[in-house]
Amino acid sequence: MTETPPGVDELTHGAEDVLPGGMLAQQLRRDSPLRVKLGIDPTAPDIHLGHVVVLNKLAQFQSAGHTVVLIIGDYTARVGDPSGRDSRRPVLASEQIDANATTFQDQAFKVLDRGATEVRFNSEWLDMPAERLFELVGKVTVARLLERDDFSRRMAADEPISALELLYPIMQGYDSVAVRSDVELGGSDQKFNLLFARDVQRAYGVPGQSIVTMPILPGLDGERRMSKSLGNYVGVTDPPGEMFGKLMSVPDAVMPLYYELLLGDEEPPGAAPVEAKRRLARRLVARFHGEDAAEDAEQRFDRVHVQREAPEDMPEVRLDDALENGGQAGGTVHMPALIAGAFGITSSEGRRLLQQGGVKLDGESVDGANLDMPREALEGRVLQVGKRRFARLLG
Repeated sequence: MTETPPGVDELTHGAEDVLPGGMLAQQLRRDSPLRVKLGIDPTAPDIHLGHVVVLNKLAQFQSAGHTVVLIIGDYTARVGDPSGRDSRRPVLASEQIDANATTFQDQAFKVLDRGATEVRFNSEWLDMPAERLFELVGKVTVARLLERDDFSRRMAADEPISALELLYPIMQGYDSVAVRSDVELGGSDQKFNLLFARDVQRAYGVPGQSIVTMPILPGLDGERRMSKSLGNYVGVTDPPGEMFGKLMSVPDAVMPLYYELLLGDEEPPGAAPVEAKRRLARRLVARFHGEDAAEDAEQRFDRVHVQREAPEDMPEVRLDDALENGGQAGGTVHMPALIAGAFGITSSEGRRLLQQGGVKLDGESVDGANLDMPREALEGRVLQVGKRRFARLLG
């Protein structure tokens, strides 16, 4: 019986799929490090804990001495990944993609070792002449592409699929050819794309990669995948207090998954749900912000949510600064404009929060119909939006 190579159990722990069966174990018997690839399209400026699940696994390969190749999909982001979607994703402007790529790298290195990571942009090889693109597309069949669940589902519903979307898995597969990846990681929703890349590699005479997929982390609602667009996310650059507070709202039912996927640990046996959440929040805030910040965040949480007091370290906002783009006439202040200026949101979102009862002054709810207030009624008071955002208003 062939002996399992050292490290394979750790590197596959928590994975949803490791395919083809037995191939990764064979690769790990080599004397040379494996090239382990992760591709991320910078379609948003921030990394959230859902991304951290796969980055954690990538960091494990890195710690085991393998070469990590982080591909920033600045070219594929212009196409839009249709994985798990029932319609085509909106395509961002080139300037926004480039800006997102910069912040994405900085945040990814909160998990990965910057000095040991090979960073590549797929525009290096995908910005190709037409004849090379025709050669690439000619190596695959439409029938194979339409095996994707989301494509077949949309075809059954008589919903359109753009030719550009069909190109996405082909281009992502070519990434694996360009960097000669031995292993590719991704979320479980990427299984088709990662396996399809093996077809593209073989078409170019490159050895096919093995794939490791990780489960999708549920968002703060406990149901849908974590996503910034859904508002159910925890960003790795969220302020410590906000990160702690968000993690305290994780539904009990998904706590075991959070512990396993984010900490590689089991939920403390016998611990009350609120204590298990505190431990989770402390460890994750400490990881991304340090132990002192985690301690301060917990104290702030207790002050606001247990003792029902305003935090001591809230920012101070001058009314004139918050309303620099308008929002006051004479001695009257337009509340949606004030909320927008104080917390960096839009006036329409400020109006919605008011109408939903999500705005307080000195702990008392503001009437949602009261869009304008006298300036003197605001000076020196504490403005609160939602459960975690506070600001002291100065004249």
